[in-house]
Amino acid sequence: MKQPGCPLCDAPGGRVVVQAPRWRLVHAQEPGFPGFYRVVWEQHVREFSQLVPADRQSCMDVVVAVEEALLRHLQPTKVNIAALGNAVPHLHWHVIARFDWDSHFPGAVWAGVQRTADPQKLEAVSARLPALEQDLLARF
Repeated sequence: MKQPGCPLCDAPGGRVVVQAPRWRLVHAQEPGFPGFYRVVWEQHVREFSQLVPADRQSCMDVVVAVEEALLRHLQPTKVNIAALGNAVPHLHWHVIARFDWDSHFPGAVWAGVQRTADPQKLEAVSARLPALEQDLLARF
């Protein structure tokens, strides 16, 4: 069930890559982080534990598939996975390709800036997203 006023009930939360019956995968389009995706649970729930076991498994299978695609296509230094929900209490997972040259590494994407990221490196990562997303579309 949708909850009026919830940003992830009222809007996709990014550019939709895959829309499934119980979840959607969106490209977050966060500046400076081209490999930033969100897995958003369609039903408005606050906590992962509110899902029945089969839905928890399904959700984690999607998160793992996104992580694997990021590793395969972007070869990041690390993939960050987070489910905070403090600001938006609607179950969603951040799956983020991180690079040792990105503006916030090794800190979280929400931490302070460490350096200016090289625009050419950002563009090179962005150029690989269509193949990554085609891979994910084929999987789901």
